[in-house]
Parts: sequence; C-alpha cells; structure tokens
Amino acid sequence: MRWVYFSKLYTTKFQAGCLAKRLEQDGWIYGHNEPEEVEVYRSRKGRYGVRFIP
Repeated sequence: MRWVYFSKLYTTKFQAGCLAKRLEQDGWIYGHNEPEEVEVYRSRKGRYGVRFIP
C-alpha cells in the first residue's frame, strides 16, 4: 500500500493534527471508508503535512 499525501503543508503541528483528526472522523459523513492509517509528518523545510493509507 502507498501513502496518499494531502496537498497542503502547515506551519504548526497542531494545524496538521486537526486535519488528520478530521480525515479520521469525517469519512462516515461523506460516505467514504475510513483510512487505515493517518499520520502527521514533517517536511524537510520544517513544515507539517498529513498523509494516509486509504
């Protein structure tokens, strides 16, 4: 399985964490399957992003 990267990078880990929780919790609202794993990662330039395995 491959990681799917969300397109936006955030300046704080808190902002990326909020998006990660939203991806985990909001799947049932929109009829999507919940991702197997959601992770907040740090880029080489020090910004934070979200990636998940569908």
